[in-house]
Amino acid sequence: MREFTNSEANHLGMPLPKGRVRFYRRNDDGQIEFTGENVIDHTPRDEKVRVYTGNAFDLTGERRRTDYRLDTNRQTIDESFEIKVRNHKKEPVEVRVVEHLYRWITWDISAKSDPYRKTDSRTIEFPMTIPSDGEKAITYTAHYTW
Repeated sequence: MREFTNSEANHLGMPLPKGRVRFYRRNDDGQIEFTGENVIDHTPRDEKVRVYTGNAFDLTGERRRTDYRLDTNRQTIDESFEIKVRNHKKEPVEVRVVEHLYRWITWDISAKSDPYRKTDSRTIEFPMTIPSDGEKAITYTAHYTW
């Protein structure tokens, strides 16, 4: 996923028409190489653009539920997860682990290993930097009430 703001600070800042966006970078030899493409919608000035460019084959992840407790008398659910991300690249990478809290509308994160950001009423994301040839794990517990 590539993300940027359509702003003058990013040498844009004009309405972008719907169409194909391609990404390139210079490799170690100085040659330009294609890294991905996708289609964007019409995008007004100063809006965020998100472009999905495919899966990274040298990043892997696994998500495991480590605990689940349902208490119908108290009308609560506590559910814990561990998410591991491995980076097989030669350089560190920044990723966002996005979690959807779908069990109930009333929730709270009662325990967490890393800071998170609430992006909407049922979604949180954990920004992570994974070292080269390294692994990082995060854990969290969601407490639902109804």
